[in-house]
Amino acid sequence: MVLSLFVLVPLHYLYRTIAYGSPFPKLFLYFASRVCGARIERVGTPLRRDVFFISNHVSWLDILAIAGTSGTAFVSKAELDDVPVLGWLARLNRTVFVKRENRLGVAEQINSLREALADNWSVTVFPEGTVTDGQSLLPFKTSMLRVLEPPPPGVLVQPVMLDYGEIAEWIGWVGDESGLNNAMRVLARGGTFKLRVHFLEPFSPSRYQGRKAIAAEARDRIEEALVRALGKPLREYRYDVGPVRYQAPGEQTPIE
Repeated sequence: MVLSLFVLVPLHYLYRTIAYGSPFPKLFLYFASRVCGARIERVGTPLRRDVFFISNHVSWLDILAIAGTSGTAFVSKAELDDVPVLGWLARLNRTVFVKRENRLGVAEQINSLREALADNWSVTVFPEGTVTDGQSLLPFKTSMLRVLEPPPPGVLVQPVMLDYGEIAEWIGWVGDESGLNNAMRVLARGGTFKLRVHFLEPFSPSRYQGRKAIAAEARDRIEEALVRALGKPLREYRYDVGPVRYQAPGEQTPIE
């Protein structure tokens, strides 16, 4: 991974001096997923622009897989921006950082997302608000979908379902495990594993009344695809998950 950065980062900055939309972050993330052992099988076709991807969330490897196959940017918690190296890499891939709780108003975060979509990026959100075990699907939180109220002209929503197969529960970053321990455990694993990234049929958010209806439609499609991939019903998530709240200045009730 380090060697690939030495090659691709200078190429990225050189490319950005003459054009927008560098392909090199996508190449690095795809290569990084292979270094981690993932052999990605893309199912379906990702839209290239003017698209809001909504995905289930199992591991930090999700980011490598989705970006490596589509070139999308992501919405991430603001704390990542302060992490050495990782924050810099996230900025290279045009990550939109948001702050939880009431440290930054929702309006400013929504404006950041609107600017991202206006630049013809694809943007990905993980509305469960945390990672799961690949056997479950949590309720979708809708605050970051306010960018779709009303939807920007021409923007579509494309649900994404990640299927790690039999390795999902082992690879998931769940419970009290630290991020460092999970990364070391995944990187130390010998061999490879298959990761299927299902880009499901896109839909127009303008056909649905508000972000909750949009989130419900995306979740239904992801759940249907995940049940089909697992060959069994989903189970209840085994770990407690605290609420993720965003509160704008002057608002009395946090938005989930």
